[in-house]
Amino acid sequence: MTTGGASAVLPASTAIAEPLQVTPQGPWHTVRRELAERGSVVVFARLDDWLSDFRPDTDTGADTGAGIDSGSGAGSALPALLGRDWERFAQMTNEDVRGRFLASRLLLKYAAAAVLEARPADIDLAYKPGGRPYLRGCDQVDISLSHTADLLVVGITRRGWIGVDAELSSRRLRGSAVERQICTPHETELLAQAGEQARNTALVRLWTLKEAYSKAIGQGLRFRFTEFGFAPGARRVQVLRPDGTPGSGDEWSFCTWSVAGQYTVSVALVDLGFDDAVDVAARTMLDEGMAEALLRRPQDTRWTARRDTEGPLA
Repeated sequence: MTTGGASAVLPASTAIAEPLQVTPQGPWHTVRRELAERGSVVVFARLDDWLSDFRPDTDTGADTGAGIDSGSGAGSALPALLGRDWERFAQMTNEDVRGRFLASRLLLKYAAAAVLEARPADIDLAYKPGGRPYLRGCDQVDISLSHTADLLVVGITRRGWIGVDAELSSRRLRGSAVERQICTPHETELLAQAGEQARNTALVRLWTLKEAYSKAIGQGLRFRFTEFGFAPGARRVQVLRPDGTPGSGDEWSFCTWSVAGQYTVSVALVDLGFDDAVDVAARTMLDEGMAEALLRRPQDTRWTARRDTEGPLA
């Protein structure tokens, strides 16, 4: 499934299709179909598309350039939508941080709701000790989140573990301290053979691949990037040891895309052999009591966005 905003720069794995661009209105039926057919799906979104419904009204005379509705009004949908993240969000004072936090959690919940056939407000988002988000009570589905500038990316899989990462393609890494901190001896040797621009492009790709892999295995930045690597320009992408010898098997898939003409997005996916035919609808995976506890029905979310007729709000 291809969108106009993403193009593959590496051979795409059969398990991973190009990212789908989404807004609160969808297309959630396409996201659901992608996960059903391939077992994994990656979506991306622009920040403003997920904040527009929470800007102050323009007819109040207030400055609408940065403010976000705090949700303190009686009709606000935010407390129900954010759930356990509401208190954390309400305590934030920096508007940029608030906006990115709100948009990323809404995107996570809407995407998860689409594949679980639930309502976004019913999704219980929790966090592991390192801060990695997960869906409480839905161990069969793994999720990953990344954001940079005005881009948000979410990966979802029922095959095993997934990690996603995004970075501005124009970010200068060549000759920086970051380059010395992320490259193995083998990568440094290969990069030395590339031209200046090609070298920076390769470094951004390596950075996102390493971030994605670290997220997939649940290590994040705790796993030193000089301890594992990838071969710049290799057609078959796999994890390599610092000396360049293979460090992963065929269970791992990697892909990198150019998104919206200015971002580099990478995904790492490990196939743990879960049944391709598994039904990930929340009420199928959970027993009745657990489903009622986790998929709580709020009294009134009053969400005003238009609904995709086949989306998670349907």
